[in-house]
Amino acid sequence: MADGHGDFVWYELMTSDADAAQAFYEPLLGWKFADSGTPGMDYRLGKAAGADVVGLLGLTEEMTAGGARPVWVGYIAVTDIAAAMDSLTSAGGQPFMDIQHMPGVGKMAMVADPQGAPFYLMQPEGEGSTSFAKHEPKVGHCAWNELASADQSAAHEFYTDLFGWEKADTMDMGEMGAYDMYSVNGYTLGAIMAKPAEMPVSLWSYYFRVPEIDGAAEYVKANGGQIIVGPMEIPGGEHVFSAIDPQGAMFSLIGKKG
Repeated sequence: MADGHGDFVWYELMTSDADAAQAFYEPLLGWKFADSGTPGMDYRLGKAAGADVVGLLGLTEEMTAGGARPVWVGYIAVTDIAAAMDSLTSAGGQPFMDIQHMPGVGKMAMVADPQGAPFYLMQPEGEGSTSFAKHEPKVGHCAWNELASADQSAAHEFYTDLFGWEKADTMDMGEMGAYDMYSVNGYTLGAIMAKPAEMPVSLWSYYFRVPEIDGAAEYVKANGGQIIVGPMEIPGGEHVFSAIDPQGAMFSLIGKKG
């Protein structure tokens, strides 16, 4: 099925050590990486059960000199990327790069929302993406997209206006405020919440699914990662945790207790 306006369609790890990152994530999530063949860059495609689900970009010295750091970044589909870029900048967002075109893949541009959280705009081409598991759990695929924002109200206005997201539900988290969940194209894609005081910047978190959460937590701790939140149970009975990988990129996992 073709991707729709507002869908999350891809996830990319920008990292300072591509070989070490590949060695860390492959056993953890069952991904299998292979070189994409993209000229002039170390870009690897990660598969889960034969489907392309994530990308891994090795940062060059030039990229790091320009301010790039290890981070997971999501791609959000738009029907007209030029119009979306205009809308984004008019709403206070920041473009980090000009629109790039990769034949057969699509047009893309790295940007940030008005609070500084980075993501990609993408006008996809070709077959639809399966990176985000929209309707059923799939191990190795993203299961949830969560934005912690320095201005939750402004983030709501920005993303609903730009992508047509609709608030589907909200959960009261006490002192942490409201946890607002959003839907698009007939499914729930994720949530926007207020950034905790201890979190230095506004940032998207992507929850990738593992078969069993405690084993994943032990693997992360034993292989150079650092767990920063959890594991903890969430509504519905599954468990989640957030962590920092050995190169410094934050990621999150979701799964069941064994």
